[in-house]
Amino acid sequence: MAERDEGLLSRVRALERAIGEIGTTLDETTTCRELASFLVRNLYGTSATVDLLADTGGPLRRAAASAPAGDKAATAPDGRGAGSGTTGGTAGSGTAGGAAGSEVTVVAAGSGPAGVAVGSGTAGGAVAGGGSGAVGDSLAVPLAVHDEEPLGTVTVTRAGGAAFAADELALLRHTARLAARHLGHARRLAATEDTALHLQRALVAEPGRPHPNLEIAGGYLPAGHRTLVGGDWFETVRLHFGRSLLVVGDVMGHGLAAAVDMNAYRTALREVAATDLPPHRVLRHLDSVVAEDDARRPATCLLVRVDPARGSATFASAGHLPPVVFAADGSAELVDLPVGPPLGTGVGGYEPATRPLVSGDTLLIFTDGLVERRDEDIDVSLARLAALRLPAGSGPREVVDEVLRRLGAHGAEDDVAVLAARVRARPTS
Repeated sequence: MAERDEGLLSRVRALERAIGEIGTTLDETTTCRELASFLVRNLYGTSATVDLLADTGGPLRRAAASAPAGDKAATAPDGRGAGSGTTGGTAGSGTAGGAAGSEVTVVAAGSGPAGVAVGSGTAGGAVAGGGSGAVGDSLAVPLAVHDEEPLGTVTVTRAGGAAFAADELALLRHTARLAARHLGHARRLAATEDTALHLQRALVAEPGRPHPNLEIAGGYLPAGHRTLVGGDWFETVRLHFGRSLLVVGDVMGHGLAAAVDMNAYRTALREVAATDLPPHRVLRHLDSVVAEDDARRPATCLLVRVDPARGSATFASAGHLPPVVFAADGSAELVDLPVGPPLGTGVGGYEPATRPLVSGDTLLIFTDGLVERRDEDIDVSLARLAALRLPAGSGPREVVDEVLRRLGAHGAEDDVAVLAARVRARPTS
């Protein structure tokens, strides 16, 4: 009885370690490596492999392999010695069978890398008996939680033919289920993030149509791969007499609440802009509307009314960073603007500013995530943008792509929304 109690206590301690060591990140490969490494360290003289299914019924992918230190017989999928570490790779052309669909499979000697060649029976009966009986020297269990669809297979092999004890098999089962739970959570989160990102891109990447005499290009980057949705957006509104209104805005905060408020701002702006008011009056009206709703978050916003016929652009800013104009030779110039308070304060006080926008100039408006960096003064950040020298003749698409690349926006800590516009050159007769 004391020996049995000691065995149970040992298993509980191992499971406690497993909880702390397996599933420390949301990365599938890392979780598989943690599982394989744990099994090697806790099942004496054991090599372990983990194979994942990309899709139910599809081929298995070797996600991790681990062997005891100094075991040269066990190698990683790429042929390197696995040692006590783990590695990712490909399991070849095997398919999800065998252990991926059963409780425990005794793997025949010389089976494939995924251990899917089934031996003469399963270990279920031996373990069900509950005694100290041992089972085969190579086992495969499904990477699954109870009745859920298996995500792959975990295979353990012990050199020298020593059989696995019932306690060891129980530990293998429990750790495989633990890893499967973490993998399932990670996949569900990834699916949710993908849906949210598509929603965000749909909200910001489909602005209204500007006048045909204006070329535009936009871009949106979320803040890191774990950000869902946020409040950055851009918009274009077609006006009378060949003019277009360009808009970029940034609702304070992140997440679904910011995205909801962003959509409300965008809808309200379209309605106000349809009246063809000057940009500063559009901001004034929008500010008063938003200020009446205490639930709305404040937002910064920049409006630019481009008039190609007159070769001019009229600006109005509600707490937003200034735009930059790239000349035909690729040099950049920040536009000096009067800045009013953010939208939603009810204070008003927005003023217009007009400057020339000639053929060959490309205007770039953006949210602060493009330039702001932690522990850096915003003037330094803006100076970095103004110091850029782009290839001569760069159009809106080239300007967006080049600025995002040169400023490292793909690794920014905040959402980034940018919109570039250039007056189309009139054909010469």
